[in-house]
Amino acid sequence: MSSRQYRRLNRGGDRQANAALHRIVHTRLRFDPRTQDYYERRIKEGKTRREIVRCRKRYAAREVFHLVRSA
Repeated sequence: MSSRQYRRLNRGGDRQANAALHRIVHTRLRFDPRTQDYYERRIKEGKTRREIVRCRKRYAAREVFHLVRSA
């Protein structure tokens, strides 16, 4: 059994926004060198792919929020 335990903070929310964040993160993992470097660094720290994607989604959400808010 894993020593890590996660709880989803909010099961509801905007499914289209979540799908967009999913696409952003997976596209960045394939094509963005900074995201690829981040992925490799976190893998070496012992993080799982799911944990890394979760962190990147939060990061992308903050970026998008600031872009939308300033517009």
